[in-house]
Amino acid sequence: MVESLDRATWEQRERSHRARADALTSDHRARATQGVKHPVWDFLFTYYSYPPSQLRRWHPGARIQLEDAPERDGWRWYAPGSSSGAVAPDADAFAREKRPLADLIERMLRRTAARPGQFGCFGLHEWAMVYREEVHRHPAPLRLGQAGTDAVVESNDLRCTHFDAFRFFTPDAVPRNRTALTRADQPLLEQPGCLHAGMDLYKWATKLGPLIPGELLLDTFELARDIRLLDMQAAPYDLSEWGVAPVRIETSEGKAEYVRQQRGFAERGNALRRRMLDAWLGGDQDAGSHSPQGAQTAPDAASSSRSVMTRSAAS
Repeated sequence: MVESLDRATWEQRERSHRARADALTSDHRARATQGVKHPVWDFLFTYYSYPPSQLRRWHPGARIQLEDAPERDGWRWYAPGSSSGAVAPDADAFAREKRPLADLIERMLRRTAARPGQFGCFGLHEWAMVYREEVHRHPAPLRLGQAGTDAVVESNDLRCTHFDAFRFFTPDAVPRNRTALTRADQPLLEQPGCLHAGMDLYKWATKLGPLIPGELLLDTFELARDIRLLDMQAAPYDLSEWGVAPVRIETSEGKAEYVRQQRGFAERGNALRRRMLDAWLGGDQDAGSHSPQGAQTAPDAASSSRSVMTRSAAS
């Protein structure tokens, strides 16, 4: 069933979305004009490569028709509506053009939401990225120095489940992880307690484009922003120059605080996963229902998913 929005209604939602997006990105845009880098917040615009100009573009979501919207005729993944000048995001067109990606996103959303969260990693992935290395990914100094940082890694169990964190582990840290992660296994291992799985909801929302309502896109961005702060608070870096207070996961108190916030983010993330699936596929959809007629069999779909993940890693 398609819902219709008259022009006055959808224009008001569009204006509200733009104002909210501008507020969320104002500090980043101001720093960019001055050429100032930020060790915490730049990640949201460099790793995910979705500029503020695109973040402020509002879409209604799948099965929402915009009345009197001729200026959107011809936009990617939009189709003509039921009346003259009306358009609506077209989930079927997306599935036809991006079938492996659609399959991957649905798998990641459904499977991650269905698994129990794991809460014993304590953000040690960032510590594993500098373990026994003199050159680090961030220029900020280490809070405990190199020897102290290495000692924290060696006295804890590395339990990372997210490949896109694991792939940045130093060579000496890789064999210390409980599981040797691979890109192909990512849909099998992703779980809602992982901070990076929560941040990646923003990535999936951007890739679904107009099929996700703008308001929901910004909700995923806000979750990624909030998670990113904890991710760097728990990291081994001294970010006091930037006003970032550490969550000292090398202590029992810091571990408890990390897990407390981690559980909250897992709940928020799963709520967003459900909302994304509902907005994109509808609440009564079964897994795989986005695939157009003539879709791949399960083995082929899995192979395509691996291919898309490999391309995503390289981009």
